[in-house]
Amino acid sequence: MKEKMHSRELGLVLAKRLLDVEDLHYGLWDPSLELKLANLPIAQQRYNEMLMAQLPEPNGEVRVLDIGCGAGHLLRQLLDRGYRADGVIPARDLAEAVRGRLADFPGYRSRLFECRLEDLPLDQCRRHYDVALFSESFQYIPLAASLPRLQEILKSGGLLVICDFFKTEALGNGVSGDRSFGGGHPLREFTAAMQRTPFVAVKDEDITQRVSPNMDLVNDVLIHRLKPAVLALGSYLEGRYPLVMRLAMKLFRRKLEKVNYKYFSGHRSKEVFERYKTYRLLVYRLP
Repeated sequence: MKEKMHSRELGLVLAKRLLDVEDLHYGLWDPSLELKLANLPIAQQRYNEMLMAQLPEPNGEVRVLDIGCGAGHLLRQLLDRGYRADGVIPARDLAEAVRGRLADFPGYRSRLFECRLEDLPLDQCRRHYDVALFSESFQYIPLAASLPRLQEILKSGGLLVICDFFKTEALGNGVSGDRSFGGGHPLREFTAAMQRTPFVAVKDEDITQRVSPNMDLVNDVLIHRLKPAVLALGSYLEGRYPLVMRLAMKLFRRKLEKVNYKYFSGHRSKEVFERYKTYRLLVYRLP
């Protein structure tokens, strides 16, 4: 029986299909880069360069596990630069894209684990990696599952690199836009959990304001491109199938209201993101 696709996986696949981007993470924006959709690949590559700058120098022996490797763009760049890089991706459609991207690489043959981090085969991965890397994928894994498993797969002295957003203390304050952004562990909860592990903090850099402009870019696409298309489709279906549409609106009213609030109300802005999220570049070392 075919396994059901999780809504998070669907979001990643749709982002790849709709935006035709190589990476499935936010870009890194600075004043020197104009905020427009055409520059998103440049912003995303700046993000990749920042991540790779945190890694040990490649010497043909440094093993990196890219956890939640998306469409495989960063994974391929790691291989091109001389790292022995493997990937973890539970989404079947994205796994196909990764395999296609790696097919012509002439050197190290990457392993692609089509499973969740917590389901990695420990008999093959224990103390195997020098770096565990999360590029906006740490938010999807429960802390109780990720932190113990990371301690098992990393070598002594290995690095844990996390670049992702976390929830701030403002969540739930009821201000306009509250809960318009999902995802992310509460930063306080994450910090407390890390203090109970042997990991030693090497870097904690707040890059929220370099990432948040991306929200205005996405909001513009949602409000001025996707919303009119959705409304036009709804109008068409209502005209053709009025009884079915009225029943659907009644059955799914709450879900539709939630979707409209999150994506089409204009709340997914830079200012709202900065209020409820903090985006961090984190590096830890396992003694």
